[in-house]
Amino acid sequence: MPFVTVKKKYQVVIPVAVRRKLRIEVGDLLEAKAARGKVTFVAKSAIDRELAEGLDDIKHGRFIGPFDNVADALKALREKTKKRK
Repeated sequence: MPFVTVKKKYQVVIPVAVRRKLRIEVGDLLEAKAARGKVTFVAKSAIDRELAEGLDDIKHGRFIGPFDNVADALKALREKTKKRK
């Protein structure tokens, strides 16, 4: 069983063999749990990651709307797209 060291800012590196076995990649979302003297990391799905990002966007006001109808929503999206160009 590979060991890990807690580094500055309490960072730990997941051993390569474990990352490969679990197919963990940079940017993946892991849930940290502590129970009975153990720390467990549970890989979350891409949907969980996207949901977390979406909730963070809402929390920081990075959204448009709400809209009363689809036409208003499409109009706002078109205007936002024009501003990016």
